[in-house]
Amino acid sequence: MSLKAFYTPLNLLMLGMFVCVAFIVSPAMAQHNAFSDPSARDLNTSGIDLIAVADSVDGGTVPLGATAQVVVRFRNENGTPVETGLIRLYPSSNVSADVTLNQCEDEPLAAGAECAIALSVKGLQPGSWRVEMLMSHSGKARLVTTTLSGTVEQGEGADSLGNDVEAIPAVLDFETLNKSQTMVEPIVLRNITSTTVSVEDMYIDASANSGFSMKTECDKLAPGQACIVTIAWSPKLPGPSSGVLVVKHSGPTGLASVAIRGEYEPDSVNEADFFPEAVPGKGLLVSSQTEVDFGTGVDSSSTITVSLVNSGDAALTLRDIRIAGADSGLSLKPGGCKTEMVLSPIEACPLTISWSPTRIGALVDDIQIVHNGVRGILVLPVRGEAEASVSQDQGTVMLSNNAPTSIVGSQNNDPSYDPQKDDEGVDTAQQRAAAQNRAGVQQAAYSGPTMANPASVLDGLKITSFSPRRAIIAGPGGSRIVFDNEDVVLGGIAWGVNIQRNGIEFSHQGQRVLLLFDRSLSATRSITGSTSSSSSSGSGVSADGG
Repeated sequence: MSLKAFYTPLNLLMLGMFVCVAFIVSPAMAQHNAFSDPSARDLNTSGIDLIAVADSVDGGTVPLGATAQVVVRFRNENGTPVETGLIRLYPSSNVSADVTLNQCEDEPLAAGAECAIALSVKGLQPGSWRVEMLMSHSGKARLVTTTLSGTVEQGEGADSLGNDVEAIPAVLDFETLNKSQTMVEPIVLRNITSTTVSVEDMYIDASANSGFSMKTECDKLAPGQACIVTIAWSPKLPGPSSGVLVVKHSGPTGLASVAIRGEYEPDSVNEADFFPEAVPGKGLLVSSQTEVDFGTGVDSSSTITVSLVNSGDAALTLRDIRIAGADSGLSLKPGGCKTEMVLSPIEACPLTISWSPTRIGALVDDIQIVHNGVRGILVLPVRGEAEASVSQDQGTVMLSNNAPTSIVGSQNNDPSYDPQKDDEGVDTAQQRAAAQNRAGVQQAAYSGPTMANPASVLDGLKITSFSPRRAIIAGPGGSRIVFDNEDVVLGGIAWGVNIQRNGIEFSHQGQRVLLLFDRSLSATRSITGSTSSSSSSGSGVSADGG
């Protein structure tokens, strides 16, 4: 046998073994050499890279109105790291879905590693729900998808929701109202769909006497968003009231409604309290007396002072103070409480009421005090019983330092009457100047007490006998004679006396007070300083020229 014949079978055998080995080794293994990563050679590199661990995720049961968390896992099947990108969610109409956790975006996902993404699913309407999830990545497929599904269940005892806008409460019941006041209740409107709903119109359909009104700012509601409608009820008639809140919107149903009802049963009206209750932020005017009572047996001028107090927690302004009657003889003394006076909290002012009875009998009158506090007015009843009338022509008049114009035209209702002139029309300015000079001398000599209103000591005095030179005045302390151009002490104050045609002028420290004489008590003619007059029988008035 030749050597060439020996090698031929051997070569054929080796060639066959090489072919067998070549068919056994996969193309993928043939691409790697001894220096390649061993772990990389074990993975499938046929184009599959980032995949969802589960193609379909069971989200389970989601209670209506509640939120459930569903976790989706992803794994990198590629041999190189993969970066994740944008996530898009496509929920069904009865749920809303949001990404609450994205672990895949923290860093590139290594080969063979897994990451998790958590979704928040909220149930809006009962029934089966489904969410399609799409996520982009840097792998060869560029996109990975998965599906989440489950069921939205309604709680026990809840009514079926057949609307796109849910109203809470479904029926607004004001129940029974027995006070004359306005009640306000809210209604919450919530979009239970997965799309934005626009509120196009809203109104209350009810009778004109039902007293229902509303206020709202509802405009557009995003999925799951809510707004408030406030309903006010001011019933006008007793008995039941009902109405319907109608909401027109852009949702599939286009309409939502809420029933409104209530019943007004007013209590019987009770007598109002004399002083109302305090109200926060308002002044409250109260009086130290609930009634001004002069008592019985009144036969002269009387005066009573009450305190008006602001017992509220805000400032109060006195708008007006007036006497209801016009001929009762009541009057308000100046000073103290007056119109447009502002009383701070717990501040008070005095109100002085004087009564000179104009007739015999009972006094029934009131003082009205208008203010801007609680209730707005305070009425003080004024009561008394007179057994004698007081002539209104015998009151005291405070004269100015210039001229006593306050009594012009008062004598016998004669508008032309002027107390500055005598019976013959001669001006008595010289006589008044002399009296004022005496008053100045008297003021320098007298060191007695001073008073804010010296004229108050002359209240209650009246002239019972009158002549040009002397007169008799009577008061609570008895009767006494005063002489013209002479001083007299009355009420602890030294007064200069100047007898005038219509009365007696008293002067003290620059203040001049005129005590009027009632001419109806005299039957004589004009009294002058140069003639004497005779006494009239029964008149009690003397006419002495001396």
